[in-house]
Amino acid sequence: MFKPDPKKAVFYSAIFPGLGQVYNRKYWKLPILYGGFVGLSYAITWNNSHYQEYFGGYRDILDSDPNTNRWHKLVPYQYRDNPESIDKNWFSGVLKDRKNYFRYYRDFSIILTVALYGLGIVDAYVDAQLFEFDVSPDLSMRVEPVIFKKADSNYLADSYGFRCSFSF
Repeated sequence: MFKPDPKKAVFYSAIFPGLGQVYNRKYWKLPILYGGFVGLSYAITWNNSHYQEYFGGYRDILDSDPNTNRWHKLVPYQYRDNPESIDKNWFSGVLKDRKNYFRYYRDFSIILTVALYGLGIVDAYVDAQLFEFDVSPDLSMRVEPVIFKKADSNYLADSYGFRCSFSF
């Protein structure tokens, strides 16, 4: 009978994300793991492209070279015909705020990607450790509402709550 080695599961998952789950024979976890990587990769790419666009526009509006005008395509619609008529001090602040916004979410997406990579390693280890854990149908939990009455009081000082009982 197959019993995975937790050290091998961690090694495989660290070498290539998802390989530890394949080693543990938990194939159903792969779409979840790779779906997370695809979504986070998209978020990184999307936020980075917007960051680069606003960074270039911010840099161009601050320099004194009239030939650098990447910021013209970033002006609000009502200024598209004559972008030079916009208040450059105000608009440079807008560009800086948007640049910082997209940089923050790009960096946050990178951190989440690293966390997902680590979570895949931890999942492979825990799954290998608990591979033979018994999850039989005899395990149950029962939750029921209950009223606790005070024995020495005739007032409305009852307590209400839930009683949980576990059967092993």
